[in-house]
Amino acid sequence: MSLEKSLDNQGFVTTSLDFVTNWARSNAVWPMPMGLACCAIEMMAFAGPKYDASRFGSEVMRFSPRQSDLMIVAGWCSYKMSHAIRRIWDQMPDPKWCIAMGACASTGGMHRCYGVVQGIDNFLPVDAYVSGCPPRPDALLNALMTIQEKIKKEHSLQLDM
Repeated sequence: MSLEKSLDNQGFVTTSLDFVTNWARSNAVWPMPMGLACCAIEMMAFAGPKYDASRFGSEVMRFSPRQSDLMIVAGWCSYKMSHAIRRIWDQMPDPKWCIAMGACASTGGMHRCYGVVQGIDNFLPVDAYVSGCPPRPDALLNALMTIQEKIKKEHSLQLDM
C-alpha cells in the first residue's frame, strides 16, 4: 500500500501535525503594532503588566515586519499612510493575521473626510475587529483570543504527493 493511500484512509499523521503546529503558532503570536492615533495608548496598556498579554504568548512586540505575524492597526488611517501600511503588511511572512483596533481603524470613525480611509479592510484583510473609541485593552485581548482560535482551526500543512 502506498503512503498516499494510507494517509488518505487514516489522516492521523497530518491531523496530529496540524494540531501541534497550530497550537504552537497560536501560543506564540508576535504583534506588529501600528499605532496611528489615540488607540495606540490603549494598545500600550494591553502590552503592560496589568493586562498581561504574555499569558497568551504575545508579550513580544516586534517592530520589524519580518519578525511579526499579527498586525494591530490602532487608530485612523489616512490614504497616504495606507500605502506604507500595505507595504509593511506585504513584508510580513505568511501566515499572518490582522486586527483593526478601534472605530477609526474599523470604519473610519468620526473622521468622515476625503483624506481618511473608511476602514482598513479596504486595503488589508482583517481577521478581527475591536469596537470602541478607544477600545479597552481587555477588548484587544478578546480579539487576540479570537485570532488564536482561528489559528487553531487552520490547516497548516500541505502535503504534495
